[in-house]
Parts: sequence; structure tokens; C-alpha cells
Amino acid sequence: MNRLQHLLAFCEEDPADPFNWYGLALEYQKTDPVKAGETFDLLLRDFPRYIPTYYHAAQHWADAGDETKARSVYEKGISEATAARDAHALRELRSALMRWEEEWE
Repeated sequence: MNRLQHLLAFCEEDPADPFNWYGLALEYQKTDPVKAGETFDLLLRDFPRYIPTYYHAAQHWADAGDETKARSVYEKGISEATAARDAHALRELRSALMRWEEEWE
């Protein structure tokens, strides 16, 4: 069984654990950007308080050239990190958004 198969099995065994889906999204980024985007969308929809998703999902959409979606994901992540009082994630998301905005100018 390869890594992707293991991650798919984990998602099937415990679909309520966002970490399983997060790992799957990151793995899909290496080989299948469409499936990565679908999995990030699933995470953002079903597990909006799972803060690690926002950084990588926003980066995914920025790399895909979807400026509107990338900005929206960064901003939602900043909001969620603020609500969760997750200072580390908040700093990372704000910094990533600033870097990304500088690249788009």
C-alpha cells in the first residue's frame, strides 16, 4: 500500500477526523491538483475550525491562479485563527497574505 492508499483508508475509517483529510489534501498536491482542491474545499466546508487547512488551501488556490478564492481563504483563516486565539497560525496567515499580495501587485 502506498502513502496515498493509506491516507484514503484513514479517511474512510475515520471521516470525522480533519487531520486525515488534511494529510490527503497535502498528498494530492504532489500529484493531482484537482483532487487537492476538492479535498481542501471539503475541509473548509466540513471542518472550518481546523486552522492548519487555511494556509495550504490559500496557497493552493493562489498557485492555481484563483486570486479571489485565495484571498477569501486567507481572510477566513485569519478570522478563524483570531477566534481560536491561535497566535502562531495568525502570524503565519497574515505574513503569507502580505507576501502573496506583494507578488500580485
